[in-house]
Amino acid sequence: MPRIPFWIFAVIAVLYFSAVRVDLMDIDATQYAEISREMAQSGDYLHIYDRGNNYLDKPPFLFWISAASIKVFGATNFGYKLPSILLALLAIYATYRLAKLLYDENTARVAALILATCQGMFLMTQDVRCDLTLMGLVITSLWMIKEAEIKRQWWNVLGGTFAIACGMMTKGPIALMVPAFCFGTDWVLKRNWKHIFNYRHLVDVSIIVILLIPMSIGLYQQYDLHPDKFIDGKSGVSGLRFYFWTQSFGRITGENVWNNGADISFQLVNMLWSFLPWIFVLLPALFLNVRTIFRQKFKLTQQQEWISTGGFMLSYLAVGLSKYQLPHYIFVAFPLASIVCAQFFRDCFVLNLYPKLTKVLTKIMIGAGALLFVGVLMILLFVFPAAWYWLVLCAVCLSVYFFIVLRKKLPGKIIWVGAAVMILINVFLTHHFYYELMKYQVGTVVGKYIRTNNIPNNKIMVYRMSDPLNSLHYNADRVIRIQRDKGYLPSQTGDYILTQKAGLEDLRERGYSLQILIENELFKVSELKGEFMLPSTRKEATTTYYFCRVLQQGNSLAAQ
Repeated sequence: MPRIPFWIFAVIAVLYFSAVRVDLMDIDATQYAEISREMAQSGDYLHIYDRGNNYLDKPPFLFWISAASIKVFGATNFGYKLPSILLALLAIYATYRLAKLLYDENTARVAALILATCQGMFLMTQDVRCDLTLMGLVITSLWMIKEAEIKRQWWNVLGGTFAIACGMMTKGPIALMVPAFCFGTDWVLKRNWKHIFNYRHLVDVSIIVILLIPMSIGLYQQYDLHPDKFIDGKSGVSGLRFYFWTQSFGRITGENVWNNGADISFQLVNMLWSFLPWIFVLLPALFLNVRTIFRQKFKLTQQQEWISTGGFMLSYLAVGLSKYQLPHYIFVAFPLASIVCAQFFRDCFVLNLYPKLTKVLTKIMIGAGALLFVGVLMILLFVFPAAWYWLVLCAVCLSVYFFIVLRKKLPGKIIWVGAAVMILINVFLTHHFYYELMKYQVGTVVGKYIRTNNIPNNKIMVYRMSDPLNSLHYNADRVIRIQRDKGYLPSQTGDYILTQKAGLEDLRERGYSLQILIENELFKVSELKGEFMLPSTRKEATTTYYFCRVLQQGNSLAAQ
């Protein structure tokens, strides 16, 4: 079993933090950032608003920590992303600590490296959502609870319950369900009934309930006290019921209106990219663990553990039963999947099990790495043609990769190959691909122009735009008016209008004289398409937008 040096995690941390160079991505990340900005500006941390409107979707913890960071560092990429990146590092550390309790030092380091280098972790530091925060809090709670089980120290109990409560204030009951899945299955399979029927759990629940009081007060004040409010076209909506039931369990029972037709295989299909390259190891590792439990007639020895395997499988099942799913919903269980993979490597390299399977998986990992580098070369040469120094850097990275591949008698080569390829290719994805991609996000480009030139928000109007514009408000550091129909338009010379081709033609027909300040192509960057990826067909996938200054007003009231 290779001993992973800690300096590798420092390199990964630098790559995570360098992601602040890349602008926030529409739709979710920029919406959460704008909510946090407004919260920091208003100082109201109990009630959540999105551009002045009641917001009933996600709990407040992500907004609390992001608003606090924005208060210190300003409404910037760094200001919003910092807390989540720190929680990503906490997730890696907590995975290491839990795996060390379950196995040993080397296995723990491998588990942490697997989590740190899966593609989902790199993506979450780019497109920051609730799930990264949830992951960090949930795996921290698992580590603390396991410490409490072994050492019976109260600070571990408080740490575990605090992490669960914060997780519930990040994305609801799933933060409590995952620990229950992990320890429930482990205790049942070991027949540790004293752990299940322990009066101390009442203390744990009481602590969690107390910690949830601030959020509950805010929900009650904002919604339950005002049944006349209309939320998504409905009145009499209970904020408390929504967060503790409808938002999570309602997706299984059908009470939640969100339904995208996702089935039980949805998360697995998306893990083929989000848990790269370790998905090739996870699937056989899960199969072997399930086979073991069947052979042992569903009974574990005290030296075995089912926290990782049982917790991952039940978490997957809970997410997979939802009628509305997105790829990042399963990210909360990635630390558990990482421990499952690390345990498999321990069996291979310490216990000398599965030698043939290990050779096959190593070849698959090497092949997958080569294909990923081919993808990077395609990006540098064709998708977004790069300067010569990017190509030189790519050649250097390829040399490092093949040096690792060609080294003979390298202990745990499969681990080094998998980690190296993900670290190296994400240098290019972060600093070239995503950086160039964000130039097509209209809200980022125009929002920065508005902020730089300090244009008052009452002088700006968005007219007949189809692109999501959450990024516009955050980057402009102000809420911009959006007028989607042919209603009233600015009636003063010197006002500014953001519009597209149809809106520009309409304005000119009505007598407006306009100075075009920005003319650029826009694309919904979160919905990549083949025609956009090819420069020859990119024009077919993009539309033109215009940011204009009114030189002469026209007829501001549209013809009815």
